Amino acid sequence: MFASPAFAQTAGAANGDATAQIIGLAPLFLVFVAFYFLMIRPQQKRMKALQNAVNAVKKGDEVTTAGGIIGKVTKVDDRVAEIEIAQGVRVRVVKATIAAVAPSGATKPAND
Repeated sequence: MFASPAFAQTAGAANGDATAQIIGLAPLFLVFVAFYFLMIRPQQKRMKALQNAVNAVKKGDEVTTAGGIIGKVTKVDDRVAEIEIAQGVRVRVVKATIAAVAPSGATKPAND
């Protein structure tokens, strides 16, 4: 007995006004649009700029790897860069692990 009045009330609303359903989805759509412009799009721009900087890295640039190693680039190949992290100490890193690139001569050492 309790189920039949509930089904009777919802049956008319399901076949009724389609605009009410669209209005109900509008806030969800607006939230997605806001997230796209405030979060997704700026992140895509930053990633594209970093990718362009990594592809354009050249000898003498100062780079920071994802592991936090800072050094100057001494040699660049297609996929690998050689970085001097101290005088006479050179390491080879995969270019995809470079997190930041500073052009050569952009910064001066703090202790000199």
